[in-house]
Amino acid sequence: MLRSLMLGTLLVVGISAQAQKNPFVTHMYTADPSAHVWEDGRLYVYPSHDVAPPRGCDLMDRYHVFSTDDMVNWVDHGEILSSEDVDWGRPEGGFMWAPDCAYKDGTYYYYFPHPSGSEWNNTWKIGVATSKYPAKDFKVQGYIKGLKSMIDPCVFIDDDGEVYFYYGGGGKCEGGKLKDNMMEIDGEMKPMEGLEDFHEATWVHKYNGVYYLSYSDNHDEGNDTEGVKGDNRMRYATSDNPLGPWKYQGIYMQPTDSYTNHGSIVEFKGQWYTFYHNSSLSAKNGEFNDWLRSICVDKLYYNEDGTIKMVNQTN
Repeated sequence: MLRSLMLGTLLVVGISAQAQKNPFVTHMYTADPSAHVWEDGRLYVYPSHDVAPPRGCDLMDRYHVFSTDDMVNWVDHGEILSSEDVDWGRPEGGFMWAPDCAYKDGTYYYYFPHPSGSEWNNTWKIGVATSKYPAKDFKVQGYIKGLKSMIDPCVFIDDDGEVYFYYGGGGKCEGGKLKDNMMEIDGEMKPMEGLEDFHEATWVHKYNGVYYLSYSDNHDEGNDTEGVKGDNRMRYATSDNPLGPWKYQGIYMQPTDSYTNHGSIVEFKGQWYTFYHNSSLSAKNGEFNDWLRSICVDKLYYNEDGTIKMVNQTN
């Protein structure tokens, strides 16, 4: 049984059977989940989401944040940013796609792709907003200068405090270091070498001293269900350096029922999880042909040699 309770501006969604269900956000369509565990011990997810009425990725111009302390009950912290807050952004709004968030020295840095011009696909910039809180009071500070028109920012902070920035799309993936101000590239961005069939959705995490770069591929042979293909598989590569070169390791997630996939991998209370999206809620609501997406999570396991086992997608 699903229950919801409004607490001020927070929507608390829980499942009475005390079991995690997918999708775990059902009151709006969400995609591209970026998951992090912060100092308060909660797990936070920063996704993109459709506006109402939903039109898929053709109109996504605001962001919500969700969090949990038990992987069962999720809090919607409400809207933290919209295209109206971006003074350098596209005049028509729209197109606020997959974001990421990082924490350093008491400040949360929110990275988001947004076009600066009406020709949206050629004018992408990676905006930066900051806050002293993980889920409210974000203020846009500008964008990272000198980058190409690409999407899907990912920020990884290593054990030694060094900060790395990645982005990409359309078959290209680049990485580099960020300066201490978290808003400028330190040196040059460079192509990430060794990735096989990269499409988009870069995510970097570390396990047992090894760096893992996961991403969605260009697979285009999924099952055709009511005109919508389940296509992108999730792949990964490993390295002993956060900027590669990378050694391709294989596929860790087969296609969902969504045309795309975009994920993140994080450890929470001793268990590793992978976040992703599918279109099962859209299909249930009779909106499958509109390709509307919803965020999901499943447990992730490693083999003894550090390779990732195939993820079992659950509902």
